Amino acid sequence: MNSAAGLIEVYGLVAAFAACDAGCKAANVTVETFDKNKPGNPDSLDVPLIVLVKFRGSVEDVTAALEAAEAEANRISGVVSKHVIANVTEGADKMMKLNAFDKN
Repeated sequence: MNSAAGLIEVYGLVAAFAACDAGCKAANVTVETFDKNKPGNPDSLDVPLIVLVKFRGSVEDVTAALEAAEAEANRISGVVSKHVIANVTEGADKMMKLNAFDKN
């Protein structure tokens, strides 16, 4: 059985690192590579970069990690969205490995 995945999009890389740290300290999770997305309206935002932090573990641990990550990211710059996938399918598991930081 595949592990659960927790996804949280935050504004900025600093918030992503802080959210990741808080999530890992709050629960027994591992972290997939970060991903990024430049929103369509970057000039209207205080932080024009959205970073996706991806946690893996049990549903309970991923949920706890997301709660801690959300609280920390909100202290810094804010959260765009978050979601838990209870049992990641093989196809979705491949998508978890994507990383736009390696691209220009």
